[in-house]
Amino acid sequence: MVAQALDELIAALPDGMVVTDPAITEGYRQDRAVDPAAGKPLAVVRPRRTEEVQAVLRWASRHGVPVVPRGAGTGLSGGATALDDGIVLSTEKMRDITVDPVTRTAVCQPGLLNAEVKQAVAEHGLWYPPDPSSFEICSIGGNIATNAGGLCCVKYGVTTDYVLGLQVVLADGTAVRLGGPRLKDVAGLSLTKLFVGSEGTLGVVTEVTLRLLPAQHTSSVVVATFDSVRAAADAVLGVTSRIRPAMLEFMDAAAINAVEDHFRMGLDREAAAMVLGGSDERGRAGAEDAELMAAVFTEHGAKEVFSTDDPDESEAFVAARRFCIPAVEATGSLLLEDVGVPLPALAELITGIERIAADRDLTISVIAHAGDGNTHPLIVYDPADAAMTQRAELAFGEIMELAVALGGTITGEHGVGRLKRPWLAGQIGPDALALNQRIKAALDPAGILNPGAAF
Repeated sequence: MVAQALDELIAALPDGMVVTDPAITEGYRQDRAVDPAAGKPLAVVRPRRTEEVQAVLRWASRHGVPVVPRGAGTGLSGGATALDDGIVLSTEKMRDITVDPVTRTAVCQPGLLNAEVKQAVAEHGLWYPPDPSSFEICSIGGNIATNAGGLCCVKYGVTTDYVLGLQVVLADGTAVRLGGPRLKDVAGLSLTKLFVGSEGTLGVVTEVTLRLLPAQHTSSVVVATFDSVRAAADAVLGVTSRIRPAMLEFMDAAAINAVEDHFRMGLDREAAAMVLGGSDERGRAGAEDAELMAAVFTEHGAKEVFSTDDPDESEAFVAARRFCIPAVEATGSLLLEDVGVPLPALAELITGIERIAADRDLTISVIAHAGDGNTHPLIVYDPADAAMTQRAELAFGEIMELAVALGGTITGEHGVGRLKRPWLAGQIGPDALALNQRIKAALDPAGILNPGAAF
């Protein structure tokens, strides 16, 4: 019945916009989380304009067809996992952007990659701060869906801090404009904030107004290695209690060695942990930040401390940190986590993950946006080994439970998606979960938008 109704959608949209060829739709079944439970979609739709998104959602509402919004497919929590007999609505071809250097804003469509937005605004001497490690391949729409962060968020905040306005298409096809290019605006409820981080469950973002900053100054970078992860975590606290660095990142031994295998840049393979700090202050202020971080690292027992303000050297270390996930992934398949805790609990979280790894006889590499307590434990396993897969899945849940027990969260920036949904109630509690579900029901009463994701 639904397959017959698909002809109606095909007729309503430009030729080629609705794709049913299995050779093509197969590539849209999973995001980077590679959810094994992914279904086979009825079709993939790739609109270019808001009106075309409206047509898709009106059709889906009439026929009760689930719609999974998708950006670049780089999500790590299964938020863009396709459903059987559903529609995957890909925003990849929505790529317009207009930059206004006077108001320091950009209006763009969601299909642009984060890196492309950065490049477009840089031509006007401006900067878009949110910078996930995947910034070269992740889309602005996906960043908004999960409220993405990145390396610089310790100082500059996350995606929601730079979203001034949105155009959103609701489940029934209604297009609404929320916010706009105004720095102060308290008219009505803060609905813009509601949609940022909603993982495609409340509506489909078709346009976003972004707040921009003046171009960032070149960073000074300080790198320190430690004999224990606790010493490194304590050093992070020592820095954040005194300054707000532009970057403060953590890599454990497994990550150090995986990155060194690829880059051969002379990283200390014997170190238990490495901390990478950065300052983008100008002149003497930047030098003072670097000196303070170096002193704090030394006070906390760093084996070696290296400082540089050379742009090429600085970028090499930043690139090494960004490459951690693919470097560790080269050693085996990953179950990737995204748990965060208040900074004072960071050392306890990392050492607790070490205990879980030992108990489950697994390699679990921990990398982190340490300055804000957001860690990415990488559970390495072999999917062909049933026993190891079961241990990995148990460890996955135990790490989230540990984070929640420490007053933390099951996701700092990757979203709940489908992979973490079973643990959401344990973090936010039944009353808050019920409130989430009431909001979902109010905006999507038929439940067609990304069912099964988040809540």
